[in-house]
Amino acid sequence: MKNPFFEVSTLPYQLPPFAEIADEHYEEAFEKGMEEQLAEISAITRKRDFPMFANTFPALESSGQLLARVSHVFFNKSSADSTDFTNELEEKIAPKLAAHQDAILLDGFLYSRVKTVYESIDQQEALTPEDRYLVERWYLEMTLAGAGLDDAQKDRLKELNQQLATLTTKFEKNLLADTNELAVHLTDRADLDGLEGGEISAAAEAAAARGLEGFLVTLVLPTGHPFLAALTKPEVRAKVMAASRARGSHGGEFDNREILLEIVRLRAERAELLGFENHAAYVTKDETAGSPDAVAAMLGKLAPAAAKNAKAEQADLEKLAGHPVTAADWSYYTEKVRQEKYDVDTAALRPWFEAERVLKLGVFGAANALYGITFSERTDLVGYHPDVRIFEVANADGSPVGLYLLDLYTRDSKRGGAWMNPLVSQNLLLDQPVVVVNNLNVPKPAAGEPTLLTFDEVSTFFHEFGHALHGLFARVTYPKLAGTNVFRDFVEFPSQVNEMWMLWPEVLEKYATHFETGEPIDAGVVQRIRDSETFNEGFATSEYLAAALLDQAWHTLSATEAAEVTDVAAFEAAALAKVGLDNPAVPTRYSSAYFAHTFSGGYDAGYYSYIWSEVLDADTVEWFKQNGGLTRENGDRFRDLLLGVGGSKDPLEAYREFRGRDAVIEPLLTRRGLA
Repeated sequence: MKNPFFEVSTLPYQLPPFAEIADEHYEEAFEKGMEEQLAEISAITRKRDFPMFANTFPALESSGQLLARVSHVFFNKSSADSTDFTNELEEKIAPKLAAHQDAILLDGFLYSRVKTVYESIDQQEALTPEDRYLVERWYLEMTLAGAGLDDAQKDRLKELNQQLATLTTKFEKNLLADTNELAVHLTDRADLDGLEGGEISAAAEAAAARGLEGFLVTLVLPTGHPFLAALTKPEVRAKVMAASRARGSHGGEFDNREILLEIVRLRAERAELLGFENHAAYVTKDETAGSPDAVAAMLGKLAPAAAKNAKAEQADLEKLAGHPVTAADWSYYTEKVRQEKYDVDTAALRPWFEAERVLKLGVFGAANALYGITFSERTDLVGYHPDVRIFEVANADGSPVGLYLLDLYTRDSKRGGAWMNPLVSQNLLLDQPVVVVNNLNVPKPAAGEPTLLTFDEVSTFFHEFGHALHGLFARVTYPKLAGTNVFRDFVEFPSQVNEMWMLWPEVLEKYATHFETGEPIDAGVVQRIRDSETFNEGFATSEYLAAALLDQAWHTLSATEAAEVTDVAAFEAAALAKVGLDNPAVPTRYSSAYFAHTFSGGYDAGYYSYIWSEVLDADTVEWFKQNGGLTRENGDRFRDLLLGVGGSKDPLEAYREFRGRDAVIEPLLTRRGLA
C-alpha cells in the first residue's frame, strides 16, 4: 500500500486521510520527510549566486512538506490517542527530529545566506512587510539556535538538543502512565456523594473500561480536581488530592524527578553555551517580555497581593468549616462560602451547560455573531478517533474558511489538559488551506445520557476555541508565520479574549437553558456570578503564580547551580517560600514532577505567558465593552488586525494598531481583585 503521507491529501481542505493511515506509515514518512528536506536545503546552500530574498526564502519555506504532514498528524495522535506504538515511536523519533532541526538551524552555509539577506534588507527589491519580517524571524531564530558557534560548540549543542528531546518525551509518557495508574478506584457509591448523575456515570464508565468494579476517578492535569468541589466525604477528597499530587514523585518506573533534574541541568548548560546566563534568559530573548527581569518584575508585583487575598479567603473558609482547611478541602468549602456570600453554586449549574448547546449555540454562536462565520458538520469525513467530529467553517458570504475538528472526551490514551493543534497550516506560498483541532478532557457519560459541563469546562471550551479561531483566521504567505506561530507569551491572548463571550448576555441566553425543562438560566444567578467574579481570585492567582514562579526558579539557575540541586521537593518548597506562596492550603497549580507545560509541553521558562497575555486580554475586554460589545464591526476589526495576521508581524505592533496604544495593566488588576 502506498504511504498516504507521500502525497498531498485530496480530501476537502487537505484533511489527512485518517482512514488510510496505518502505524507502519509514520516512521517511513518521518525518515523520508527528513531526507527530502535536507536535500531541499542543500539545493539552496549549493547556489553560488549572491544571496537574495527571492533565491533563498521561498525555497526555504517550501522545504519539508512531507515532514510537516506526518508531524502534524502524528504528534496530535500521540497526545490525543496514544498507543504503545506511538509512545515507542515518539521516543525513537524525538532525538532524530532534534538532530534534523539542528542540521537546518546550525547549517553554516544556510546561515550565511540568511544573514546576508538580513544585513542587506534595505537593498533588497520589492519586499513586502511580511517578507521582511520573515527574514528577521529566520535570522534571529538561527542566531539564537547557535548557528554562529564553532564546530566543537555545535557538536555539543546537538548532543544537548537530542538528549533534551529524549528526556522531555520520556517525562510526558511517564506522566500519562502515572496519571492513569494513580486514578482513584472506589467501590462504594456512597463515596461519590455530592456528584451529579452524569459524573457518577462517567466514573462508572471509566472503571468498566478497565475491567474494574465500581467507580474510577481519573485525574486531570492541574493539582485540583473538579470533583473536589462537590465530594462530601473529606477522606475521599483527601485520597483524590493525594493521588493528584503524587504523580511523578512516588517512586517506581514512572517517577519523573531525576528526569526533570537532568532536563534543568542540560537546559542550563545549553543556555551558557549559547551565551546566556540561564535558560530563562535564552527563552525570553525571543519573546515580548525580553528578559527574566521583566517577568520577575511583573510576577513579583502580583504575588504579595494574591497571597494576602488567599489568606483572607482561607479565613472565611475556616470560619464556615469550623476547622483548618486543607488543600483537598479548599474547593469544597469555597463552594459553600460562595453559596453563603453570593447564593451561587457553580456545581448546580451543570444542567444548564449541556455540551451540544454550549458548542452550537454558545461557542459557535458567539463566533457567528462576531465574525459572521457558519459551521456545517461533515459526517462524510473521518477523524482520527470515533469521538472526533468535523465541521466545515465558512464566511458570511459562503467563502471557505477551513475545517474545525473537535475531540471532546477524556480517555486513557489522551494526555491531560486542553489544547489546539493545526493539522494543515494555511499559507499562500504552497496554496494550503487550514484544518485545526481542539482537544478537551470532558468525562464521557454512559450512552444515552447528556454530557453536562462544569462551569470551568465551559470556560475552557471558549478558551480553546479562541486558539482555533486564531488558527482558522490567519491568512499569511509563508508556512513559518501561519496560524498561532507567534511569540509564546502572546499566543494565549486571543484565546483568553474569547473566554469573555461565555457570560455575555446575548450569548448566554441562547445556550444556557436546562437540558430537561428548557428553562433559561436565571438572570439573578448570572448577575450573582458576575458579582462574585473576584471571589476566590486570591487562591486562583496564587496557585497560578506559584507555578509560573516555580518555572522561573528552575530556569534561572546557572549550570553550576543546576548541578547542585538534588532534591526536587526541597527546591520547590524553597522557591515557593522565597516568593511568599508556600501556603500548604494553596498548592501550586502544577508541582514540578507533573508540570507538563514546562518539562514536556514547550512552555519552559514561559508559563508566565498566560498572565502576561492576560494584560492584553483584560485591556481588550475593556475595549469591546467601551465600543458596543459583541458586534460584527468589532469582530471584524479584531479579526482583521489581530487574528488574521497570524505570525506575519510583530504582535505588539499589531496590538497597538488594534487598540491605538499599548496595553495597560489596570484592567487585569481589577479583574483579579488586586487593584
